[in-house]
Amino acid sequence: MTSLTAAPAAAAPVQVPGRDYGNGPERNEVAAAGPAAAKRAAGPLGENKAGVRQGYPRKTQLRVYPEDTTDKSIKLGLTPYHAIAPELNALQARSDRISVEVVGQTGLGRDLYLVTLTAPETAMETRQQDAWRALIENDPVRAARDKGLERGYKAPVWINNNIHGNEWEGTDAALRQIEYLATTDDPAAKRLLATSRVYFNVTANPDGRVAGTRANSAGFDMNRDFVTNTQPENRAMRDMIIDTQPVIMLDEHGYVSGTLIEPTGPPHGQNYDFDLYIRHGYAGGLEMEKAVQGLGYPEAQDVVVPFRDLPPGEWDGWPPIFTAQYAMYHGAVSYTIEIPLRVNNAAYDQLPVEELRRRSAINTDVSEATMKTTLSYLYRHRDELVDNQIEIFRRGAAGEAQRYLPDGFVPGFGPEDRFTTEFPRAYVIPAGSGQRSAPAAARLVDLLVDHDVRVRQATRPFSLGGRSYPAGSYLVDMHQPKRALANAMLEAGKDLSNDAPQMYDIAGWSHRLLWGASVDIVRHGQVRVPSRDVVAASPTGGVAAAPGRDLALRVLDGKDASAVNDLLGRGVELRRLADGTIVVPGASRAAAREVADRYGVRFTAASGGQGSPLRHVTVAAAVSADELFALREMGFDVRPVSTATLNAGYDLSGVDVLMVSSGLRYDQLVPAAKARVDALFARGGVVTRGATGSRFNADAGLLPVTAVPGRGDANGIVDVDNSGASVLTGSTPQSFVYSPQWFVHLGAGVRVEQRYAPGNPLVAGHWLPNENGSGGPQEAGGQAAVVSGEAKGARILMFGTEPMFRAHPKGLFAQVATAIYWTTTR
Repeated sequence: MTSLTAAPAAAAPVQVPGRDYGNGPERNEVAAAGPAAAKRAAGPLGENKAGVRQGYPRKTQLRVYPEDTTDKSIKLGLTPYHAIAPELNALQARSDRISVEVVGQTGLGRDLYLVTLTAPETAMETRQQDAWRALIENDPVRAARDKGLERGYKAPVWINNNIHGNEWEGTDAALRQIEYLATTDDPAAKRLLATSRVYFNVTANPDGRVAGTRANSAGFDMNRDFVTNTQPENRAMRDMIIDTQPVIMLDEHGYVSGTLIEPTGPPHGQNYDFDLYIRHGYAGGLEMEKAVQGLGYPEAQDVVVPFRDLPPGEWDGWPPIFTAQYAMYHGAVSYTIEIPLRVNNAAYDQLPVEELRRRSAINTDVSEATMKTTLSYLYRHRDELVDNQIEIFRRGAAGEAQRYLPDGFVPGFGPEDRFTTEFPRAYVIPAGSGQRSAPAAARLVDLLVDHDVRVRQATRPFSLGGRSYPAGSYLVDMHQPKRALANAMLEAGKDLSNDAPQMYDIAGWSHRLLWGASVDIVRHGQVRVPSRDVVAASPTGGVAAAPGRDLALRVLDGKDASAVNDLLGRGVELRRLADGTIVVPGASRAAAREVADRYGVRFTAASGGQGSPLRHVTVAAAVSADELFALREMGFDVRPVSTATLNAGYDLSGVDVLMVSSGLRYDQLVPAAKARVDALFARGGVVTRGATGSRFNADAGLLPVTAVPGRGDANGIVDVDNSGASVLTGSTPQSFVYSPQWFVHLGAGVRVEQRYAPGNPLVAGHWLPNENGSGGPQEAGGQAAVVSGEAKGARILMFGTEPMFRAHPKGLFAQVATAIYWTTTR
C-alpha cells in the first residue's frame, strides 16, 4: 500500500560548542529573498591605470561612503565600514610605509581594501621582489640557490579579516596594527617591514559587516566558497592569495569559548606536504596561545588548539573550501583564529550594550595578539618559512611522493593524522567527441587557470595512458608547483566515514566528478605532448547545421539552460522533444549563433519530431540562497517566495513552476494561499528538494511516495544509476548529497529518474548511519534518489540529492533545468 509520507526530521549532526556551521537547518527553513547583482573584481595588483608596475607606497585616495547609522558594528563600539576609508586615507597622508589598493567590490558595490605595510620600494625594487616571488613558484630549484633572494626577498604575510560579516573584531585589530606599523618609530617594527610585506584584507565582507550577517549580500557563507568562487569577494581573496603568495597567513573569526587557534585536528587534507606545514603551524600556534593567555583575560585562558585538543572530525582541515586550508595550497602556513566572546546572533540582540562592548574590546585584543605574535614569528623564522614555501613548490614540480611522517613528528602526531594520496601523472580534459560537455570542459579549464593551476592545450593529436586525443584537448601535467591544489580539485577524494565520527563540513567536492566535464586520469608514464600554455579556454560555441535547418540543443549543462533561457527571453519559439532536446526554428539561426558564442554551447541539426512548445518560464522558488543563485545563473526568471509571502497574498497567476526546498509549508498556508497554490498545480509544475520539499509534497497530497532521510550530516559524492530515467536522461553518473533522502513505497505512476548505486554508493565524503543503524549509505543503496510523476494536473519531480548545493556541482544544474522545462510542457 502506498502512502503520502513526509520525511521525519533528519538526525542532527554532533556539533562543536560555540561553532557556527553555516549550513544548519536554516538552509531548509529560511527561503532566500534575492541578492543584488555582483560586480567584477579590479585588475592586477600593483598596476596603475596605464598598466605600469608601481613601487611602494601606492597612494590611493579612497572614495568615502556616506555615514550609515544602521551599521551593526556601531553598537559594539567597533569601526563602521564608512569610517574605514577616511582612516586609511589619513594614514596614507602620514606615512610612506602604507599602501592601499581597491581590489574589487562586493555584491552591493562596496570597495574591498588590500593594505600593504612595507619599507618603501622603488619601481625597480618592486620588480625585483616580483621576480623573486615568481622564481619561488616557477623555478624553485633556482630559487633555493639564489643568494640575492635569500638576502633580499621580503617574506609576505597575509591577514584576512571579517569574512563572516558578524564576526567583526578582526577588522578593528587589523586597523590597530596597520596604524602602528605605519607610524611607529619602534626599530623592531621597521626591521620587520624592511624584510617583509604585511598584507591586510581589512574586511572581506563589508556587506555582511554592515548588515550584521554571517553571509554576504548574496546569502553565501564565503568561508565555504574557495574552490567554487561564485562570489566576487571570494574571487578577490583568491587573487590576493595568489598575487601575494604569503608564507604565513591568518584568517580572523569568532566565536569559540576560550579562543581557538589552529592547526586543525584530523582528517587533514591528503594532498598537502604536511611535514612542511605542521612544524611551523604547531609552533606558531603555541606561541599565539601563550600570547593570548598573556593578556590576562579569564575568558581567554582555555585556548583550544584543535590539533592538540580535539578528536578527529570536530575541527578538521580536510576540504579546501576554508580560507586557511585553501591558502595552504599556495604555500602558506595557515591559521584560522576564533576569538572567544560571542557578540553576534542572540547575544547581539539580548546583551546590554556595555557588556557587548566589553566583550568586543577583549576580542579585539585577542585578535591583535595573534597578529602581533605571527609577525614576530615571521621575523624570527623568515628564512625557514621562505625555504618551506620553496620546498613545497619544488616537490610539486619534481613530482615527488609525499613524505612518511612517523608518530611524534611533532608532539601528538599519530596514525590519526596520517593522510596522503598518490598523485597521478596527469589529467586530460578531452576535446571533440570524447568530451561530454564542451562548455563544462571550458568552465573547468578556466577555473583551474584562475586558481593558478597550470593547464596546457595540445597543438596536435596525441596518445597518453593508452588513449588517443585530438588536438585542442587540455592537459594538466601533475609535475607542477601547485600539484596539490590541482589534485585536490580533480581527484575523486576519499570516503572518510571510518576516519572520523563526524566532519566539520563537507567532505567531498571533486570538480572532475561534479562539474560536468569528461576528465581522464593518466596514472603513470612520460608526458610529452606538443602543447601551449593556457590563459583561457578556447571558445566552444557553434552552430553545426546547414542554413535554414531547425537546430537542436541537448540540455546537459547549466550553460545549455542559460542558452535556452536567453532564447526564450528574446521571444524565440522553442519546442521540447520527448527526450528533452530543445529545438530552435531555422529562422532563429542568428539568435542561436549569438547565444552559442555567449555560453559556449553547440547547436546541431534537428532530426525531426514536433515536440511541445516551450515558452518563457517563470519560477516561484522557496529555496535557499545558493539555489536561488544557481537558478539565476542559469538565466531563469525566479520569484522568491515563502510561507509568509504566499500568506500575504503573493500572486501566482503568472508563475509556471513552483520549486520548494526551504521556507515553505503547505500545511501553514492560509486558505486563500492554498487555493492559489492548488490553482498552480492545475496548470503548472512542481520541483522539490530535500526534507522541506518532501514534506510539501506529502502535505499537498501530490506524489504517493515515502521519503526516507539519511543521517543529517551525511554528505559527499555518490554513484548513481540513471538507466531508468525518462526525464533526466543524460545525467552524470555521480551526484552530490547533503542530508540525503531516498524514496520508497512508490505509488502508481511514480517513475524513478535516478537511483543510488547498489551497495554503498558513497564515492567520497562522510556518511555514517544513525546510532540506531538507520540512515546509512547501505540502506540508501539501490533506492530511488530522484522521482517524477503527475498529480492534481501538475508534473512533479522530487530530488533526494543536492544538485545545486552552494552552487558548486555545476554538472548537476542541468538536472534542475530539465526538471523545470519538463514540468512546464505538455
